[in-house]
Amino acid sequence: MTSAPASPQSPAAAPAATSADAAPGCLAGGDSSAPVFAAILVAAGKGTRMGGTLPKQFQQLGPRAVLAHSYDALACHPRIANVVCVVHPDDRARAAALLPPGTVLVAGGADRVASVRAGLAALPDAATHVLIHDAARPLLPRAVTDRVIAALAAGAEGAAPALAVIDALWQEDTGGTVARAVPRDGLWRAQTPQGFALPALRAAHARPLPADAADDVAIARAAGLRVDIVAGAEDNFKLTHPGDLDRAARILRARAMQDDAAAERPHMDIRTGNGYDVHRFGADALGRNDRVTLCGVEIPHDRGLQGHSDADVGMHALTDAIYGALAEGDIGRHFPPSDPQWKGAASEVFLAHAIDLARARGFGMANCDVTLICEYPKIGPHAEAMRAALARITGTEVARISVKATTSERLGFTGRGEGIAAIATVALISPAPTAASTPSTPDTGAA
Repeated sequence: MTSAPASPQSPAAAPAATSADAAPGCLAGGDSSAPVFAAILVAAGKGTRMGGTLPKQFQQLGPRAVLAHSYDALACHPRIANVVCVVHPDDRARAAALLPPGTVLVAGGADRVASVRAGLAALPDAATHVLIHDAARPLLPRAVTDRVIAALAAGAEGAAPALAVIDALWQEDTGGTVARAVPRDGLWRAQTPQGFALPALRAAHARPLPADAADDVAIARAAGLRVDIVAGAEDNFKLTHPGDLDRAARILRARAMQDDAAAERPHMDIRTGNGYDVHRFGADALGRNDRVTLCGVEIPHDRGLQGHSDADVGMHALTDAIYGALAEGDIGRHFPPSDPQWKGAASEVFLAHAIDLARARGFGMANCDVTLICEYPKIGPHAEAMRAALARITGTEVARISVKATTSERLGFTGRGEGIAAIATVALISPAPTAASTPSTPDTGAA
């Protein structure tokens, strides 16, 4: 969404939102302890591709405007203390009627960069980090925001959600036919909110900007900042074409039905699951034989671990434990090893999928316990980093994550130094049973 001046709209009309559709304003000041997270909601564009007589952020999505949904997704998050909404100068009154009294409204600029800079200038002095979100993504799940905030709280300079590209990619020639296939390895579909340490992002915006800067990740990277990728969500799509509003409305109706069903169930639902995995020592999927990845932490070692993905035996065991608690099979069901697209893939993609599936069913992780079984490498010096990595990926407090190690007293294959095994146990908890939930259709991918 850009902040260009108003342009002709499609004749298809969209009903205007009114003050009766205003966001409830969940903002409650955020967590009083450092760091302090603020958010910028970029809503200054005119988005003509959606059609209608109004910019898409002011069109109706269910009983409320798109902008109200997007605002709530940020303001109702318990870690976000402030939200600044950047709007086109012509739309200030319309936005004020939709948002809670006292919402900070800032006039946008000629493009997205100028609008974000206006938002940055309006943030409170107490803010240490900022999340920048497009108003055209009204269905932002809390789990995605959790992961961005967890990465920043763990020390990342920047963090942004994305989804791995899994479809085949083609390049079109001038005649409208397929010219060639484009490799999808390492390609991700970018989403928002994109989060940053606030001083670092302000410094990045003060530098000369790259001509092709499409978002704040590009600006941050041009300034030398490292931006971590965290798992996004399919629901967090950007409203772009006319049919997207219907798609978003269907998702909202499904969520409402789940909420209504949960409200009628008086009892707590607790699920436990166990996972087990093993990988032998040897060159990994990328041919490397000088490191192992365990619970998301890369450890230098004189041998690698064989596997189709990055062979993270600890993370695979935890992922299977979550699937087991949900009666969803194992990694191989969701990510068949016959699919070459996941060769050497980071296992956090699988773990993020499992925890998103749990949250979609109304479950949160009460705690998890991962035991690594090996003679070497030594796990103790890396255990805290592993706990932090699992907490970041799952959006769970570190205090609920346990990672420990043991040996097999030189018995069996682990005792002979032939590989590493892992056992994981997880407890999932929901405020209400989810007996009405049905198993999901298996995804494609590979462990």
